[in-house]
Parts: sequence; C-alpha cells; structure tokens
Amino acid sequence: MTIPSRKQIRLQNYDYSKGNAYFITICTYKSARLFGDIVSDEVGAHRCVRPNHPEKIIVKWLREIEKKYANALLSAYIIMPDHIHFILQNPGVYDETGAHIGAPLPEIIKWFKTQTTNEYIRGVREGLFPPFDKHIWQRSYFEHIIRDQNDFVTRRKYIYENPMRWMQKN
Repeated sequence: MTIPSRKQIRLQNYDYSKGNAYFITICTYKSARLFGDIVSDEVGAHRCVRPNHPEKIIVKWLREIEKKYANALLSAYIIMPDHIHFILQNPGVYDETGAHIGAPLPEIIKWFKTQTTNEYIRGVREGLFPPFDKHIWQRSYFEHIIRDQNDFVTRRKYIYENPMRWMQKN
C-alpha cells in the first residue's frame, strides 16, 4: 500500500526570507475550538474572549516573533475560536553581497507553533486550559503573499471583520 504524498502548498523556488508581507492563517487540529468564543462587547465590537483563556499565550508568542526574528513585524492579527489570522511583514535582511539572509517564513511559523504548543501543554497540566486531541495546530498553514498596498488593506480588513462574519455564520 502506498501512502499518498501531501500536496505542496508553498510556492516552489520562492525565497520566503526576502522582504515581503504575508497573510497567514493557522487552524487548530480538527477545528477544535480551543481559543474561546466570539462575543459582542458593550459597543458592539466582536472579539474572542474567555476567562483564563489560552488566547493570551497566542498573543504573547505572536508578539515574541518580532523579538526573536529581527526581520519580522506583526501588523495585524485576530484570534478566533479555531484559527488565527495575522499579517507578518518581513522587510528582508541582506548580507554584504546583497543575498537574502534571515529566517524564512516556514521557520518562523514552526517556531511559533512549537512555543504556543509547549505553553498550552503547561496550561493543560496546571488545569488552566481545556485539553486537546493530540495536537494544537493542524500540520500546515495557509499563507498569501501580499502583493501591493490594496492587497494589504484588503487582508487587514478581512482580519478585523472576521469576528463579525463568525457571529453571522455560527
């Protein structure tokens, strides 16, 4: 019996360490709703909340990306019950010959998933977070290379409107 190979979702021959902005979506394993519920606050804004919520560790490690990777800038994010969206800008880091250096996007995402998973496991052991089934995150992630300012504005708007769409759908 042969095991089918996974579909390649990254652009072949694309340098993910070069300067660009990326719209990223990472989903929880089996769409588990680990990160709370969407609620409306007193002014009608929708957000994801739950007391002692693991959402805080997601925010913490998103912000740590900028500290760990000098070439990364977090522009916008939203944490939904079963996924996260964010825009990560990578201004690009170059050596003296002009070659791209610095962490490529897949390395940054792998580090982020590892850190959040480890901290989530500690939270489960301490009884702070709900248990999960085998994994926190799905195996891969979705990325869209932001091509221009209009694309950037469109993706940012999508992030901010995501909770409202969730409330309408669920």
